[in-house]
Amino acid sequence: MPGSLNDPDITTLMVERIRKCPNCNIYSLENACKKCTQSTVQLKPPKFSLIDKYASLRRNLKKKDLRKRELY
Repeated sequence: MPGSLNDPDITTLMVERIRKCPNCNIYSLENACKKCTQSTVQLKPPKFSLIDKYASLRRNLKKKDLRKRELY
């Protein structure tokens, strides 16, 4: 599935690029905040844990995407 959010290359790219404005606390992929024009900072990846609090959310999003594309 190239081009989907489940593609490892795209997921890695988004994790590496996601940024946050320290002033507004707004997330962005840009180097400057659109609201206050302050420089954004790159976030650290989430801490690894065997207890994955967001697994069900990811599964639901994946199912929704597959249903939308009539693959599920």
